[in-house]
Order: sequence, then structure tokens, then C-alpha cells
Amino acid sequence: MNADGVIGKAGTTPWHYSADLKRFKRTTLDSTIIMGRKTWDSLPFRPLPQRQNIVITRSSTLNVTHCDSISKAMELAEHARIWVIGGAQIYALAINHCNHIDVTHIPDHIDGTNCTHFPAVDWNRWSAGPKIPFEDDERLSHQTFTLI
Repeated sequence: MNADGVIGKAGTTPWHYSADLKRFKRTTLDSTIIMGRKTWDSLPFRPLPQRQNIVITRSSTLNVTHCDSISKAMELAEHARIWVIGGAQIYALAINHCNHIDVTHIPDHIDGTNCTHFPAVDWNRWSAGPKIPFEDDERLSHQTFTLI
């Protein structure tokens, strides 16, 4: 997300950082990823390989493991490591089920309407780890928040 909490614009990610995509892949390999249907639709290829993909949706037409709630998605998870990868509505549903929030801080300022923001979080419930610059792109930093 950027400093304003923007995570998307017009149904897509409004930036492209190779280092961020590489870190996302390294971090989520061999785990379960849970996402909403709009995030599923935005993926460049589906499903993301070497991960169990679960989509939260009301539709039953997707050719992927899907369900209608965050709790059901977590029950379906085949891996101990579960990552919720968006979008904002799914983050808001999942926040009370999580014990970590993993953030990549993006320097871009995003103008205009049709922006999607990370949901409001009571940051007093979370312990912030240090902001760690990416080795391969110092414009980006990574930070983990742990539930207190």
C-alpha cells in the first residue's frame, strides 16, 4: 500500500515493481492464498502456481476452490501458512482472523477517484516491526505487524 493506504485503482494495482512481485511469490509459495473474486479476476494467470488458491465469492461458476465466507476458506486451507491477498472487502473480513499483517510500502502517490484503500485497522492492537528496505529496490520497504 502507499502512504495513503491505497491498494488499488480501477480494479487493478496502480504500480508495477518487479521486486514486490518477486517477494510476493517467494513469500506465498507452498501456502494457501485466499482472495476475493475481483482479485481472482485481476490475476494475469490463474491459478497462481504452487499455491492452493481459494476464492471467496457468491458465484459457483469459477473453476477453482471457492466458498462464500472467510471462515469456510480457512477451513478449506490445506497449508498451515495462509495468506489473504485481497481485495479490500476480503481484508476487512479477514482482519479479525489474522495474527500478522505483512505490508509492502509503495512510494507512489495515486491521484483521482476509483481508488481502493486498505480497510481501517485499530493499529493499537498490533505491534509494528521495523520498516526494512528491499535489497533489490530501495524505493520499497517491507513491514510486519503482529497482533498483540
